[in-house]
Amino acid sequence: MSVPTLQWLGPPRGPAVALLDQTRLPAEETVVICETVPELVDAIRRLVIRGAPALGVAGAFGVALAACRGDDVAAAARVLCEARPTAVNLAWGTRRALAAYQAALGATPGPNNNHNPQRLAPGAALDEARAIAAEDAAASAAMARYGLSLIPEGARVLTHCNTGALVSAGGGTAFAVILAAHRAGRLARLWVDETRPLLQGARLTAYEAQRAGIDYAVLADSAAAGLMASGAVDVVLTGADRIAADGSVANKVGTYSLAVLAQYHGVPLLVVAPVSTIDFGTATGSDIVVEHRAAAEVTTLSGQVIAPEGSAAYNPAFDVTPPPLVSALVTERGVTRPVTAGNLRLLRTRPPQRKSALTDVSMEL
Repeated sequence: MSVPTLQWLGPPRGPAVALLDQTRLPAEETVVICETVPELVDAIRRLVIRGAPALGVAGAFGVALAACRGDDVAAAARVLCEARPTAVNLAWGTRRALAAYQAALGATPGPNNNHNPQRLAPGAALDEARAIAAEDAAASAAMARYGLSLIPEGARVLTHCNTGALVSAGGGTAFAVILAAHRAGRLARLWVDETRPLLQGARLTAYEAQRAGIDYAVLADSAAAGLMASGAVDVVLTGADRIAADGSVANKVGTYSLAVLAQYHGVPLLVVAPVSTIDFGTATGSDIVVEHRAAAEVTTLSGQVIAPEGSAAYNPAFDVTPPPLVSALVTERGVTRPVTAGNLRLLRTRPPQRKSALTDVSMEL
């Protein structure tokens, strides 16, 4: 990306968190500067920053921001965790940075001010946030290598929503696999669902695909069924915002429809997400809290009213795909199939693989 998805700003501009405003893409690349946690929370809710891995980094930077400002860090962390309830990485990253801050705060004071916990704790939170960002970038690269092993030559890939560098401190999740396939010469065509109601596919994935020189076409979400029936899709690739302990996948609304269509037409559905997206505290898909957003997102389009005034709207941001519909889960620790509670437990204990070993096998469980 010519403009980073998110970055920490230190003195003299900071402390602040700079975000590429994804609500303005592809028309313009505008940066939003968040100097307070409420400003960051507002940006998260407005989808200025979005995507599970990026939200984890943003939440961690939010804790560091509160700490550097001398705010109530625990209170700031609570507000950050609640900003978007379905995306588990947001709370995960926030809590990691908060734990680092609290651990530093509880350290024994040293003999001089340089070892004063009150002074060191904000730096500990920031260091943890930066570590999360670095881990995310490394995970993106690993997922791309693992996922590439599942993409056939001449593949025609259908994807939903946006899963590239805009959702990550690295190359993304599903789009990182797509980009790897393109660079390896395996990608014949990328089909991009428009992804109503906010058009993250048409606005964001097409934007990233065009910048990468990928041969792509945007389609209406409702055209995916006919496209699969015509035999023009070889694999469906999506990301995930939360994966329950049983393997149920919460992702952008419309993913469940694609999963049903893919199974009917014999097309594999691959979910690409870091292990941090697996929420072992959520037992099943029915336990996942699905965020519902404002009716105006459905009843208007680019500021133009498209429904009668006063129309009600059903606007879940996500839906949940049952694990039997997921052909494989690609993480930075390998490829898991079938996607079952037992295999996810094994994945949880599997250590990250060395880079040199990533291309050897797909690490099926």
